[in-house]
Amino acid sequence: MESTIVMINLFGAVALLLFGLAQVKDGVSRAFGARLRSGLATGTRSGLRSFASGFVATVALQSSTATALMVASFVERELVKQRMAQVVLLGANVGTAVTAWIVATGIAWLSPLVILAGMILHRSGSSARQGGGAALIGIGLMLLSLHLLSSATEPMRQSPALSAFIALLDNAWPVALAFATGIAFISSSSLAAVVLILSLASTGILSAGLVIVLVLGANLGGAVPPVIASLGGPAAAKRVTLGNLIVRATGCLIALPLAGYGAELLATLPLAPAKLPVDAHLGFNLILAALAWPFSRPLSRLMLRLVPDDTQPDSAPRYLDQHELSTPVVALASATREVLGVGDLIERMLLRASNAFENNELAKLKEIPSLEKRVDSLQQEVKIYLSKLGHAGLSEEDGRRSIVIIDYAINLEHIGDIIEKGLTPQVSKKVSLGLKFSEEGYEELRKLFHLTIDNLRIAQTILVTRDFNLAKQLMEVKVEVRRMEKQSSERHLERLRHGRADSLQTSSLHLDMLRDLKRINAHIVSVAHPILDESGLLIESRLKGAAE
Repeated sequence: MESTIVMINLFGAVALLLFGLAQVKDGVSRAFGARLRSGLATGTRSGLRSFASGFVATVALQSSTATALMVASFVERELVKQRMAQVVLLGANVGTAVTAWIVATGIAWLSPLVILAGMILHRSGSSARQGGGAALIGIGLMLLSLHLLSSATEPMRQSPALSAFIALLDNAWPVALAFATGIAFISSSSLAAVVLILSLASTGILSAGLVIVLVLGANLGGAVPPVIASLGGPAAAKRVTLGNLIVRATGCLIALPLAGYGAELLATLPLAPAKLPVDAHLGFNLILAALAWPFSRPLSRLMLRLVPDDTQPDSAPRYLDQHELSTPVVALASATREVLGVGDLIERMLLRASNAFENNELAKLKEIPSLEKRVDSLQQEVKIYLSKLGHAGLSEEDGRRSIVIIDYAINLEHIGDIIEKGLTPQVSKKVSLGLKFSEEGYEELRKLFHLTIDNLRIAQTILVTRDFNLAKQLMEVKVEVRRMEKQSSERHLERLRHGRADSLQTSSLHLDMLRDLKRINAHIVSVAHPILDESGLLIESRLKGAAE
């Protein structure tokens, strides 16, 4: 009976830890999701920035799995290069290890205070503060679970059955590796597995060598869930998660025979024996990152051979199932997913144009016409699909949602036309004729390009979440874009008056690109109109003043 109670307490503490991790992830996603995704997508232009982006994202989300799936989606949309994605995941692995190390520093007594602060924030009206409050509550629950784990494992010190099981594992390290791998896989969290190992190690029943082996298993098991989650995804996403698994598996296979030597080395360092699991976890991931980083390029090439490109046609809709039309809610969700895919195509077009503008590479523009044809085809399919849904009879709310999706699809199609017929010829003219903007003009256009891409990502989020604060933020950005366009035009004309040769050469080109980027932003911002209109905050497409 006593052993049953111990197991219930142990499993309950682990469940609380996993729930706390989920709360942190959801809370941070609500509070900083758009900024986090934007930062991760744009912070991968060099190896060091990629590593730092993965580290920061994982510390914030408390989940290397979430970071892996996020960066895999960016690789699919060609926002992040395959090689940089592998470096991001090396940073994510270190981020998980640092989190475990911080959690083990003996701050569990802070859990009531952290939960109280989280509850106060969660009761506020702001969506961002509510998300931050949920994240704090999750952190508090994680700290509380450590205290419960310590209490649950205390009776195990004198357990003959556990001692026999540990002795078995200590004499069969491959079995111990597989055991810890299974725990991390089942819990979908290497952090949870390491914390459990930490609690067992505090009882003094684990040898140093066995601790290292169990930590290796936790690292290996934590790389499996992202692979499984990406199996149904595109080839680009599968390459990222599989590459991360290969890196961790290789590291574990090399480190397993050396675990005994590692234990002797750690014993010579001034480290607390009770914290050996988190020290070993951090040390392994730092060494793995240092050794695997130089091989990120060969690894990405290997992944290209192991996982070939998808052969399915991209022009066909992926989510518009005719059988779902009898269930409007499901059909609207599928149409939303399809339109988000159209938004991703537009993002790729904008990135092609932006990269060609910055790097003077005409090759970047070659794919834009084919992407625009796919945008036209898919938005037409969405409109036809939702028109069929209309004949089945919709509730008032579903009818409004259907109109919002169609309007967004139409606006995306207009953006595609502007990119193909406006920006593409303009950028092509700049590159082919070797035209050079003034430094000020070039920087103004570059910033407006990047702002436009960020605004599109926010609009994609608003379409799904219908978040009022994000909608208001996007509408306010419209005013900022108008201001930037006006100031850039004025500064350009001022340079013309001063006879700047570079400004004279690119005068019409500069003004045309400003105009087209402004038009694109106007179409992007339209996704916020219905949300703000329902709240009574729109007057002739403008936000009410604060005094009203």
